[in-house]
Amino acid sequence: MSDPRVAEHMPLLTFAWDLKVAVGFVSKKEEYWARDGLGHWAFVVDGRYVGWGGFQKEGNEWDFGLVLRPEAFGLGRRITRKAIEFAIADDRIPFVTFLLPPSRKNLGALRRLCARQIDEVKYDGETFLKFRLETE
Repeated sequence: MSDPRVAEHMPLLTFAWDLKVAVGFVSKKEEYWARDGLGHWAFVVDGRYVGWGGFQKEGNEWDFGLVLRPEAFGLGRRITRKAIEFAIADDRIPFVTFLLPPSRKNLGALRRLCARQIDEVKYDGETFLKFRLETE
């Protein structure tokens, strides 16, 4: 999270990433698991950590997010497809939303998934493009 290539498309990451922040972040993500029975995962490929992501409930919607280490950027499509397969198989998730900052110009992956842009939303004062993918 402290790599500038990762932070470039994370407008809410406006603070220094250190151990204290990381512990609080993980604690918050664990609260989502306890509350919703689903949350974020750590992704490991060939025994090495490549990033994190998963589903977070926002109101009545399940939002999917993915953050990869720069050397793993090419794995996004494969990880996202597996996550969407999970969502399709899970009756709790009739659709998935994705929130992307306007700085993300390459949206071809979302189009290939058949996600459609439905809105622009403000989240903690920042604008995000909101996409939706039906899973039923």
